[in-house]
Amino acid sequence: MKAYWFDNLEVHLVALHVGEDHVNTSQGDQRENHNSGNAVDAKYLSDIGVLYYHCPSIADVNIIASNRSYKNRDEIIVSPEKMGSVYEEKVKIFFHEHLHEDEEIRYILEGEGFFDVRNPNDDWVRIRLEKFDLLILPAGKRPNLLRDTRIVRI
Repeated sequence: MKAYWFDNLEVHLVALHVGEDHVNTSQGDQRENHNSGNAVDAKYLSDIGVLYYHCPSIADVNIIASNRSYKNRDEIIVSPEKMGSVYEEKVKIFFHEHLHEDEEIRYILEGEGFFDVRNPNDDWVRIRLEKFDLLILPAGKRPNLLRDTRIVRI
């Protein structure tokens, strides 16, 4: 996990063109790093209600899920190959801030991606997650989940 303040450079949504097994991106794409160079540590994330764990096994995830009384679990693979014709439309949902009424937990099984969350001052923190990273967002947080230009399985 690597967290940092979002660089606030101009960002525009880029049409995703899938073909020949690639995704085209351009300058300003939300799926790029947008790293301001100002790191945010796990303690700060915890202070704003975002919890991070490194879980090298599903058993580790199961312990956290049990301790937090989670009842449901799902798995999604965010890739053009797995999602087919609905990929472009579905991935646009992740670009927009949205509200979760319940706590949200995400565990990365493969690939890498970003979660963007706002702090109490409406500043964006970008959290880059990699394989075996687990993130818990409190109810009422408005995250954006963005895969980078690689496949993410969560």
